[in-house]
Amino acid sequence: MPKEKGRSLIASNRKARHDYLIEDTFEAGLVLSGTEVKALRMGRCSLVEGYATFSGDELYLENVHIPEYLNGTWNNHAPRRRRKVLLHRAELAKIAHKTRESGRTIVPLSMYWKDGRAKVELALATGKKSYDKRHALRERQDQREAERAVSAARRAPR
Repeated sequence: MPKEKGRSLIASNRKARHDYLIEDTFEAGLVLSGTEVKALRMGRCSLVEGYATFSGDELYLENVHIPEYLNGTWNNHAPRRRRKVLLHRAELAKIAHKTRESGRTIVPLSMYWKDGRAKVELALATGKKSYDKRHALRERQDQREAERAVSAARRAPR
């Protein structure tokens, strides 16, 4: 039995949902060193420039910044090293097949603790064009204005 129960967020990549059209998501484990785990327990991580690539049959998470553990010794980890992603063979094959199609990439959406283990939520995504991004921002703004108008109408005295 794990000592910890539930799920607690370490870091999220909010920019990914703005820059990419998310097609499918996967939950994966990570191969981490001891000082990386301690740095993550302190809640320090950045997924903004991260992505995942295949090397042979294995998937690696690259450019994810986990800063050095402050109380670490000479065996501290490199902050932006490649980290192996743990997925089932069938899921790896499915992702590899879909990424061969042009324009698709694998981006991390969030990193979290699940029952005491570090997990990363990966997304199979297609890059958005700038006009798609502007359209999405406009829709979100219109939705906010509509909600404000409805709440203002409810508060108005009758």
